[in-house]
Amino acid sequence: MNKKSLSKKLTMALCIVLAMATLSGCGSKTSVKETTKDEQSIVYNLKEEPDTIDPGLLTTVDGMTVANQVFEGLTRLDETNKAVPAAAEKIDYDPANPTKYVFHIRKDAKWSDGKALTANDFEYAWKRVLAPKTASDYANQLYYLKNGQAYNSGKAKASDVGVKAIDANTLEVNLESPTPYFLQLCALSTLMPVRQDIVEKAPEKWALTPATYVGNGPFKLTSWTHDASMDYVKNENYWNKAQVKLDKMKFVMIVQTTSALAAFETGEVDYLDEVPTNDIPKLISDKKAVSVPYIGNYYISLNNKIKGLDNVKVRKALSLAIDRSLLIKAVWKDPRKPATAWIPYGIADSDATKQFRTVGGDFYKGTADVAAAKKLLAEAGYPNGKGFPVLEYAYNKNETHAKVAQAVQDMWKKNLGITVKLTEVDWKVFVPQRKSGNYQISRDGWIGDYMDPMTFMDILVTNNGNNDPKYSNLKYDALIASAKVEKDPAKRMVTIHDAEKILMDDMPMIPVAFYVSNVACKTYVKGVRKIPTGMMYFDRAYVEGKSKAE
Repeated sequence: MNKKSLSKKLTMALCIVLAMATLSGCGSKTSVKETTKDEQSIVYNLKEEPDTIDPGLLTTVDGMTVANQVFEGLTRLDETNKAVPAAAEKIDYDPANPTKYVFHIRKDAKWSDGKALTANDFEYAWKRVLAPKTASDYANQLYYLKNGQAYNSGKAKASDVGVKAIDANTLEVNLESPTPYFLQLCALSTLMPVRQDIVEKAPEKWALTPATYVGNGPFKLTSWTHDASMDYVKNENYWNKAQVKLDKMKFVMIVQTTSALAAFETGEVDYLDEVPTNDIPKLISDKKAVSVPYIGNYYISLNNKIKGLDNVKVRKALSLAIDRSLLIKAVWKDPRKPATAWIPYGIADSDATKQFRTVGGDFYKGTADVAAAKKLLAEAGYPNGKGFPVLEYAYNKNETHAKVAQAVQDMWKKNLGITVKLTEVDWKVFVPQRKSGNYQISRDGWIGDYMDPMTFMDILVTNNGNNDPKYSNLKYDALIASAKVEKDPAKRMVTIHDAEKILMDDMPMIPVAFYVSNVACKTYVKGVRKIPTGMMYFDRAYVEGKSKAE
């Protein structure tokens, strides 16, 4: 998941968060006294059941949304998307020594079962993610640690990794090189603590039942009806429980957006972060929903290892044959922009007043270039699609994904003479199938984990756990590695721009559209935050005026 320099680069993220506040009922504040008339309980639609809710194994937004309620990292992202102390009450950092951080764990921080939270819990959790036997697809998020990648690849010992509990409340972290967004990474679920005694007692099962899903965050998971719902209550052992207004919360799993909207309209669900595309214009007009940009790219993964798609000219032809602007108008019906590059809008360049995307520009038009697409396909040996194999386009169950797949299928047939077979796949099968490379063409998407272009570029490095296209270009890998250690911000961004040019020239996947979030929220629900990286926070949410609304 799918952020920028903490002092200079928050301007655009703040604009996005402020846009979120325009959603009626979800941004205003009130006193505790004023909220006591209403039951402090809300229902949120999670959509899909996550393939896992183990913080160290998560890669999907739905799973991270669950972890964000039950666990808490050293930092947490505030209303401006800035990393602020959370489980750590104080952070020591000297700009003269930019690779060292010392975190002081709150003495009143506890696990939901009452046991004290310690620095050892973080050291264990981070080294567990990096351990080769864990096989975490997000292990690369800890490669920033000294010897993190070396340990993950079996070239160093766990004791060599740059994270160490000095005592019960002090965690020392040493990085390979300066990482301006490291404190934002500390809020990511991958870096959240887990209990060694619980995990090692049942490594494969501890995150499958509420009884052993013990966290240190604002809420506690109390029941889980698989593929239906999850129930939470306020964690009375949370260090900041006084600020948590909700007594309980339910996450339901309604996959189809039309069914979810029906539940919203009848009052069964209070908050949706996706609504049916056909209903978006009216919902926005009626002020029941708002479209909010967030940092993501809806794309089509092409398996670079299979016949036909291993040819760069074919991949480029498939991309150029898609009319992204028409697709957005016909399917999404919202303000999202055609993805004419890989990195989306909303992320700053080295000059914080400029967007990375604006500086980098477009690599192709938002409309189709059929003539160029036909020429490339012919040069690849498939004139007018003749001789090209029938490939399978897989997508997970969702009306919007189905519509996009059908539209792309039609465009490829009409513009190139290519036939693809559409296959709807259950989410629990879809995710591992895509990651293992057991597919040909697949619906895909990436939401940034932090406000820096590296959150998108890193996943396409050779053998990255989230490299679904199975792309490999050693020159690209070298540029990404160079950017990670470059201390000069301007030179670093130039290197990333150069890497994006290579990526778009190779076209291992097809960027389709930059995400926006179409959110529907009941007017009596206040304080829910959906930040630009797609994460949901309910720690400051509350209900006010529901009895009057009913």
